[in-house]
Amino acid sequence: MSERSTSPHDLDIHAVKQYLLSLQDAICSSLETVEPSIRFKEDAWDRPNGGGGRTRVIAGGDVIEKGGVNFSHVMGDNLPPSATADRPELAGGRFEAMGVSLVIHPNNPMAPTSHANVRLFIVYKDGMAPVWWFGGGFDLTPYYGFDEDCVHWHQTAHDAVESFGEGYYSRFKTWCDEYFYLKHRGEPRGVGGLFFDDFNEGSFEQCFSMMKAVGDGYTTAYLPILERRKNLPFTEQQRDFQLHRRGRYVEFNLVFDRGTHFGLQSGLGRTESILMSLPPEVRWTYEYHIEPGSEEAKLTDYYLTSKDWLAGAE
Repeated sequence: MSERSTSPHDLDIHAVKQYLLSLQDAICSSLETVEPSIRFKEDAWDRPNGGGGRTRVIAGGDVIEKGGVNFSHVMGDNLPPSATADRPELAGGRFEAMGVSLVIHPNNPMAPTSHANVRLFIVYKDGMAPVWWFGGGFDLTPYYGFDEDCVHWHQTAHDAVESFGEGYYSRFKTWCDEYFYLKHRGEPRGVGGLFFDDFNEGSFEQCFSMMKAVGDGYTTAYLPILERRKNLPFTEQQRDFQLHRRGRYVEFNLVFDRGTHFGLQSGLGRTESILMSLPPEVRWTYEYHIEPGSEEAKLTDYYLTSKDWLAGAE
């Protein structure tokens, strides 16, 4: 990261917050179109020293088994270890962080889990101008893959960021593949998408615009996939495989995810909201194996290989 310092008067933090609130509204409204009856329930929360958030959860639907779309805006007097590991010079600084984070776990094993996040982070330290950066992305975790879905997902990701500079898609795709990698399992969490962090290339307004493009791109990427797969038939054996693969999702979020670590280490987030992303049902079986050459094996043998899904798709 090339840290970007600027005058606090040059940071339109209010505009970022208003966008994030409107993004949360828009995503929830879009996801509710696939459910015939249930709706998101909101739990608004505040922090005594300022900040707070809106946790919105949907559960027990015909399509979405569990999902959450969260907005949070928190402040603190000391950066937690997860935020200073790569920036020791910022240790001891005050911080302000805001973002929208979401995870959707469908019932149907043929429909993939999706995750997205967009965020702004600012550090204030005596003797320094405020240091700011944006982050975000969206990634897809299938259980039974479909090439059509992967190509659509990555094409939408490409279109969201490439207009800001040639090479952003390739760079953020690689970053996504590397970030969402389970080292102890030797495999990626899913088929990737976009991931970027510590981003401050260009002006505050330019970086904000790219974050908005990523946030707005999520429903364009995910809803067509969910519509195609939500009613496909599936067996109990396929449901069992989905529950076992969800275990990988839990392992990543609790062991590796920087956002989870930041929220829990800072003590300023809300534990229920931070852990909202975990699936409602998950399964681990000792010495669990799948049949070589099966549709289940195809997930790791073919789909979870950091493929270039847009090769030849132009």
